[in-house]
Amino acid sequence: MSYDIIIVGGGMVGQAFALSMANTEYKIAILEPNNPNPELRVDCHTRVSAITPTSEKLLKTIGAWDLITRKHAFSHTSVWDQNSHGILDFHAKDEGLDHLGHIIENDAIQSALFKTLKKTKIEFINTKLDSITKTSTGYQVKLENHDTLTCQLLIGADGARSRVRDLAGVEFSENNYQQKAIVCNIKSSQGFKDTTWQRFLSDSIIALLPLSEYQASIVWSAENILADELMQLSKEDFAKRLSAGVEYRFGEFEVMSDIQAFPLIERSAKDYVQENLALIGDAAHNIHPLAGQGVNLGFSDIIELSQQLTSSSKSLGDYSTLRNYARARRLDNELMAKTMTGLNWIYKENNEPLRWLRGFGMNLINDNPTLKSFLQKHALGNS
Repeated sequence: MSYDIIIVGGGMVGQAFALSMANTEYKIAILEPNNPNPELRVDCHTRVSAITPTSEKLLKTIGAWDLITRKHAFSHTSVWDQNSHGILDFHAKDEGLDHLGHIIENDAIQSALFKTLKKTKIEFINTKLDSITKTSTGYQVKLENHDTLTCQLLIGADGARSRVRDLAGVEFSENNYQQKAIVCNIKSSQGFKDTTWQRFLSDSIIALLPLSEYQASIVWSAENILADELMQLSKEDFAKRLSAGVEYRFGEFEVMSDIQAFPLIERSAKDYVQENLALIGDAAHNIHPLAGQGVNLGFSDIIELSQQLTSSSKSLGDYSTLRNYARARRLDNELMAKTMTGLNWIYKENNEPLRWLRGFGMNLINDNPTLKSFLQKHALGNS
């Protein structure tokens, strides 16, 4: 079977890219071995994203936004530090906006994307990728079920452990933070005030992402030893440690889901593109979840790549066109990755001079509208 574009990976980024190209004449297939349409449970899922206005605009453009059944807008972000007097507050009204973003379950986004895709001619192929072979006009793609497909453009949207990246021989750098991110959903008797909260402790970082007025998803990033200790606690004891970690600002917490942990490893592909091949999302770059920016970077990849492909007069898969995409996206992605690594280091170090400098820097930014606006615009995807 011959296609113009084959997308390996039917997660949020793979499906969204397919939809961004759905109104073209190209014949498109998505290759995904797992269920591309997760069933939404009554209780919120623990894996969530902080969707920026730029990502929201993309999801509206491709027709998926209104199908997202659960989303909670936040208009304020507040950061405070245990070891200094540093505070950072970002407000939507400072940028003339109604909100800074939405906290949305990843499954809710993916389900909406799948419903939108069902209205198009894009094909889903439910099997694994086996191998790829470069041809004069694109790629031959062999599947685990022994079928063979061809395409002019092969897209790797298959996550941080991308098989497309590996099969294409693309090298990547890796930074293992020796940390884990612990995630679960909580509720509190006191509201979260449509605010995302982050507290930097001497040994970890806690982020509270509101799913509703009284419920939130948490991401607690900690060194492996502390993370393993926290994972041994009962739900009740974990909730007490979490409540203390944010100074009981929201009263006592109750854990409403399983508590899960996953290792934090930053990866960056040396090349995002080859002739007739492009990597997008976590296949190209995945970063520390400190700011919840991972999927937003992937959605920005989609915006840039689809714009380059639809505006080019050259053949699909042309290397110079793909290079334009790679050049446009690499700086932003690497800046975000280095910022997250730098912030992680700054907050891990707790000697007195650095603590003072940290608090001074936070307050300097907080009191400088121009500097704060620059940082906020970047976080919103308007850089």
